Amino acid sequence: MPGFFIPNKNWMRKDRIIIVGGGLAGLTAAIHLAQKGQKIILFEKDTFPHHKVCGEYLSREVKPYLDDLGVQLSKLQPKIIDKLLYSTLSGRSVHVDLPLGAFGISRFALDDLFYETAKENGVEVIQEKVLAINYLENHFKVITSKEEYLADFVLGSFGKRSLLDKNLGRKFFKEPAPWVAVKSHYRLKDFPEDLVALHNFNGGYCGLSRTESGDINMCYLATYESFKQHKDPGKFNEKVLRKNPFLDSFLAEACPVFEQPLTIAQISFSKKEAVEDHVLMLGDAAGLIHPLCGNGMAIAIHSAKIASEEILKHIEKGSSREKMELAYRQRWKKTFSGRFTTAGWLQKILLREKLAEVSQTLISGLPFLLPKLIKQTHGEPIE
Repeated sequence: MPGFFIPNKNWMRKDRIIIVGGGLAGLTAAIHLAQKGQKIILFEKDTFPHHKVCGEYLSREVKPYLDDLGVQLSKLQPKIIDKLLYSTLSGRSVHVDLPLGAFGISRFALDDLFYETAKENGVEVIQEKVLAINYLENHFKVITSKEEYLADFVLGSFGKRSLLDKNLGRKFFKEPAPWVAVKSHYRLKDFPEDLVALHNFNGGYCGLSRTESGDINMCYLATYESFKQHKDPGKFNEKVLRKNPFLDSFLAEACPVFEQPLTIAQISFSKKEAVEDHVLMLGDAAGLIHPLCGNGMAIAIHSAKIASEEILKHIEKGSSREKMELAYRQRWKKTFSGRFTTAGWLQKILLREKLAEVSQTLISGLPFLLPKLIKQTHGEPIE
């Protein structure tokens, strides 16, 4: 059996597969592997459910796969989004149909659905913070705030940026992380249910779309340089976001649901490795796509599928760990690298006011171009 190891008597337990992080990627992998007969322990430091900074736009490409896993999105009655409104800082706008479309669904509801599905499939979920992951001669030692565990495999699903990244010596952790993300929910009667809106402002862009609750999720990404001049999200909304006429109208009429917005700082889009010290990275831990593409949640879910499949092949065939890791790297690159490249170019255009206006002129004259660009950042339905 690959990775077989007789533990020291001082270690309390050994698990086949440990997943660190209970976001969408970690929970998806847990469900997939558990359904194939694997013993899974998943660590998550926070309680379920809770709100997270997220665009809350789930590409419909993942639906066939989630149906196979028995994750019943229909229980949540998500909004069906199939239209896009895009505007520049000057207020010029264009409306287009989305090639594949998405579900408007809150992370609060979605993570809870995945969590309950994981438990139904026998996944053991432990609320403990993981402090270190050490690879030692074909097995792992995972150290938490309370105990030490051994495992044959570890999957990393600990998000955009974690101290675990620093402990693993990941290169991106030392590079600049110049972005801030802010999320809040609002109520506004007249906002369409089938629309996602993307609005430019000086130093960033903002997405708006309804969730299953009927509330509108407003999530924006801003450069730290622009945000630090105001620091407070409320002041930033007033002084910066409302320079865009669409955002000005929305914020003038909408009523906030959260007492305070949720924020995340030190966001980086630097390149990450899909495998680090033999840990298979999932979702944002493997690579963070620009939020303007609205595809982060789908990529997280799809990356979990690929990693799960490669681990199961490895166990079944008894191949080397190195071969399994190489296969995961190659599939990850083939599936996602093109999307990341396209997203990077789109962000460069949208953050330069003159280029954004030029692109708006081009898209207004040739509106079929925008759906084609969007398609480049999304995948086909996952079977």
